[in-house]
Amino acid sequence: MRVPSCFFYILFYFAVAAFAAEQARASELNIPPEATEAIRLMYSGKPEQAVALARKLESSRPEHPLGYLIEADILWWKIYCKWSERKYNTIDAWSHPRPADSDDDADLALADKVTRLAEASIAKSDTAEMELYAGLGYASRARLLGLRYEKIPVARAGVEARRHLLRCLELDPNMADANLGLGLYNYYVDTLSALAKILRFFMGIPGGDKGVGLRQLETASTMGELTQMEARFNMAKSLRNYDLDYARAAQAAAPLISAYPGNPVFLLLAGDIEEKLGHTDAAAARFRAAAASSVEDPACAARVQKLAHEALASIGKID
Repeated sequence: MRVPSCFFYILFYFAVAAFAAEQARASELNIPPEATEAIRLMYSGKPEQAVALARKLESSRPEHPLGYLIEADILWWKIYCKWSERKYNTIDAWSHPRPADSDDDADLALADKVTRLAEASIAKSDTAEMELYAGLGYASRARLLGLRYEKIPVARAGVEARRHLLRCLELDPNMADANLGLGLYNYYVDTLSALAKILRFFMGIPGGDKGVGLRQLETASTMGELTQMEARFNMAKSLRNYDLDYARAAQAAAPLISAYPGNPVFLLLAGDIEEKLGHTDAAAARFRAAAASSVEDPACAARVQKLAHEALASIGKID
């Protein structure tokens, strides 16, 4: 039996419509241009301009979490840079107990506001967007408390983040940004020591899977609207610190430098990985570029200079 030609036109129409609907679903967040620009400025070493745009978003939409989430991220990178050190022959912001300072307090207040606004919205109408923001708010809290080595509060925040992000993907499997928090949870819970895993079991904390975590970070780094750079940065760090897979870590870090060649935190990470690969000339070029980069925050600028000098000395490349 011959199929009428109009049948193929109908099939084509529905295929196009389905594709358009899927594309619309993938952009459900509807990120405003100011938010995208604030994120670009944040990674480009212009935090003051980024904060101004984030606060503009907060003023125009005071009950929406996005502006506060971006401001928390801007402050986080400042904190990360300030507390970075060369330890175990590796540059990172290493976890250790310390008192809270004013930056910590401000970052936690912003993270809590993100979760509070998102959960208030969820109470009225549950959406994937607000589940995402609630999860990322808890994840923001967990990363700062993790830097201060507050293990039990970190676990609680991580579990809450996981719960919201799983619900987000249940409502919308295309919400790629949820994979940042889930990827970090899966990876780090699976890398816990044997003793920590026993404690996790008795505390009722869900388990993780490192391989799944890396795949989720890859998804966020290629398809996320808000979390691409942070997912890629954490993927490169994880491959370096725990898997000791420096070749894959270098591949993960390369797009960071391509997108933001003047970001000193990215340059220090890339140089550290090159050093571990034995590529001393490439490592030196990254460390020198970090030292020459423009950094607005004085504490971060001083720390970058110190770390770059120490790294160059370690490979015998001090001029």
